[in-house]
Amino acid sequence: MTLSLPGADGVLRPYTSPATRAYPPRTSPRSQSPPSSPPLSPSPSPSTSAEPFTSRVVFAAAHVVADPLADRGPDDPAAIDWDATLAFRRHLWSHGLGVAEAMDTAQRGMGLDWSGAAELIRRSAAEAGAVGGRIVCGAGTDQLTGPADLAAVRAAYEEQLAVVEGAGAGAVLMASRALAAAARTPDDYRALYGELLRQVTRPVVLHWLGPMFDPALAGYWGSPDPDAATDVLLDVVAAHPGKVDGVKVSLLDAGRERELRRGLPDGVRCYTGDDFHYPELIAGDGTHTSDALLGVLDPLAPVAAIALRLLDDGDTAGFREVLDPTVTLARQLFREPTRYYKTGVVFLAWLAGHQSHFTMVGGLQSARSLPHLARVYELADGLGLFPDPGLAEHRMRTLLTLHGVER
Repeated sequence: MTLSLPGADGVLRPYTSPATRAYPPRTSPRSQSPPSSPPLSPSPSPSTSAEPFTSRVVFAAAHVVADPLADRGPDDPAAIDWDATLAFRRHLWSHGLGVAEAMDTAQRGMGLDWSGAAELIRRSAAEAGAVGGRIVCGAGTDQLTGPADLAAVRAAYEEQLAVVEGAGAGAVLMASRALAAAARTPDDYRALYGELLRQVTRPVVLHWLGPMFDPALAGYWGSPDPDAATDVLLDVVAAHPGKVDGVKVSLLDAGRERELRRGLPDGVRCYTGDDFHYPELIAGDGTHTSDALLGVLDPLAPVAAIALRLLDDGDTAGFREVLDPTVTLARQLFREPTRYYKTGVVFLAWLAGHQSHFTMVGGLQSARSLPHLARVYELADGLGLFPDPGLAEHRMRTLLTLHGVER
């Protein structure tokens, strides 16, 4: 199969799918030729989850599937295809991964409002219960639409925590734009998080999302100095024993994560959110390791599952051998501006046949250029991430034609 793909310089060059891939396709007599017409619905998903991994706790932050037939504008509430969205979560559970629901990968604050997120949490938590899948859900303050004081921020967190805990799920206390704007000192963070942690009925995950993912979160934990910010976060954890399951750190800074996890109390996990260095951080340094809560695991679930089963068997070298080659794709997906990585994630779900269209809530499918997406396709195809390479090629050709590339 040969396509003309645009490079970063805008020049079209021929691309031929490799004869062999790092991870051979897992299906498909159709894979050697494009289908006459693409499937109109996602492949059926298993009704039960696989056994979780024994060596690490691993969550994939999952995207949402938009309803392409809904009449919505960019500023309207999101229209979700619930069947396809839940089918994708069953796909993740079927590989043994947990689902991190209603996180930034699901376009929280970038197309998905709190009303839609609350419905997503309720539906996904019920589905998790039905299939035996592990789930945690994001609780934040995104129902606040303007300037808010600390009391309003606390009330917003409490409202969302009630929804998550009422659904029977564990909570991730998401970093809050409203708190970043309202807090004046590190003690404001210590006090507000302390109030929330005293209320929760089960241990939660604290979330440190860096400004590369959301510029409004610069200076989170009360300081632009990462050392001082780390100290505040560790103070919050230490002051509330038994209330914090772990800390998810999404700073794309492996050294910072290693330092943070060394400072955590025994029994508190460090969940890597580093989509650039995840293989080495999960593998660990011989003393400390990271668990994972990652957006990149949305497209990488089948490959990550292979790697994690090797790690369960004590084969760290095999784990790295499987997962290390995926980092080039991850770096392409999460290249600056990093917050638009969701576009590439949904693009790959479309190419892989998990959804019938490349449409996103808020119109975010337009957030990445055709050359960027072409490179994502090329890297993913080389890895063998597509169960049906013929379908992926057909859909990539369709996108090229839509952009005026006729050859």
